[in-house]
Parts: sequence; C-alpha cells; structure tokens
Amino acid sequence: MADTTPLTNQLLIAMPTLRDPNFARGVAFLCQHGEDGAMGLMVNRLSEYRLGDVLAQMNMHSDLVDVVDAPVLIGGPVQPERGFVLHSPGGDWESSFHISEDIAVTTSRDILIAIAAGKGPRHAVVTLGYSGWSPGQLEQELYENHWLTAPANERVLFETPLEERWEAAAGLVGVNLFQLASYAGHA
Repeated sequence: MADTTPLTNQLLIAMPTLRDPNFARGVAFLCQHGEDGAMGLMVNRLSEYRLGDVLAQMNMHSDLVDVVDAPVLIGGPVQPERGFVLHSPGGDWESSFHISEDIAVTTSRDILIAIAAGKGPRHAVVTLGYSGWSPGQLEQELYENHWLTAPANERVLFETPLEERWEAAAGLVGVNLFQLASYAGHA
C-alpha cells in the first residue's frame, strides 16, 4: 500500500456551509491522501443509472434482480465515465487497492462479473467518477471548515440508506449538523 496519512480511510462530511453542488451535504470516503493530493469516492450521491445499465454497457448481464436494480452512485466529478467498486474484503480481483482490513476499491471488470453472478463481495458500492484534491487543497478546505472528518464505518458506507448517510456519518463523531452555525471562525 502507498504511503498514507491519517485522512486515508476517513469519511469527509460536508459542513452545512459548503455550497459546491458537487459536494453539498455530501459524504466522501477517502481512498488515498498524501503529498500528491487526495482521492475519494462520494458515497451518498445517486446517479441516474442502475447496475443493470452499467452491466449492459459493458456487454454483461445478470439475472439477479437485486444486482440489476442496485443503485450506482456518483463518486465525484472527475472522470465520470470511469467505474469504481468500493467493497468489503473477499475475492482476488485484478486491480484492487486495499485501504484497510475492512475496505478495498477495485477498478477491474472481474469484480463486476462476480457481482453479476452473485459471487461478489458481501458489501459493494459501485460509483462512477471520483473526487480529487490537488496537493494542499484538502488541507485548506479543512482549515476553512468545509469538511468534518470521521473514521470510516462499514455500516454507513454499505448499509445506511443514501439519504441518511450525511447525518449518520456526522453522528459517528457526535455532531448534529443541524445544530451548527452557518458560519465559521478562526481564533
């Protein structure tokens, strides 16, 4: 695994004051963070696609209704044509990056073939695109109070309904986002 910082394997929770439409009320899982910048996947932005649509575009098929109807998320505004599978451990995929003992990201076709056949990881979220930050950008955004951080949590990533993930992620660190002021200050 590449050198990482404490922000890898963390959730970034958009503060109520963050107005960028790509990230407002968003939750991003940080896959990598270091001197070259940061890369993450939004985990609460529903795309217009279902997994069956993505499989069909890749000339694949599934007879499993749960697979065909599974939501596909918008991972971020960068390379929206590129797919990522955020998942629990299990399987030996061609192109996987293990972020922790509990979470990996895979970009190879073989994981989608397994999911289509009902033989994929126990938990998986498919996203299109990713979120990226240039060197120092995320640190500046944190300093400006655009984001709250929380340790990654499998329940929030894989089991909590999408519309509840923003509040649930903040709740991991005891924050009620609706009780925060709409401005930030620095002492």
